[in-house]
Amino acid sequence: MAQNFRVGRLAQEIQREVNDILKKRVRDPRVSGVTITGVDVTGDLQHATIYYSILSDLASDAKKTQQGLDKASGLIRGELGKRLTIYVTPELKFEQDKSVRYGDHIDELLNKLRQEDRF
Repeated sequence: MAQNFRVGRLAQEIQREVNDILKKRVRDPRVSGVTITGVDVTGDLQHATIYYSILSDLASDAKKTQQGLDKASGLIRGELGKRLTIYVTPELKFEQDKSVRYGDHIDELLNKLRQEDRF
């Protein structure tokens, strides 16, 4: 129980710090406009998967953003190591959060159903 609480706290702290690092330290234009939506940390605190969203729907923009985040992951991990008081800084993996796009798709389907009911 206590271990799960610690993992949750660490995930929240990583999310807050990575958002701050992306705004203030990373100067790569490919990662501008990135929002961190969630973090999953393994039970042994060795790996963290960071979920992000971008405003653009273009596949080319998503690919460029992923490349920018992958390139900046060393800088981000180093900054996290300085800011967090943990023994080992987790390895970082960035993944695009598909839930925002999925939510938009559900909204479109609901709006389509409403329009069909009107006729």
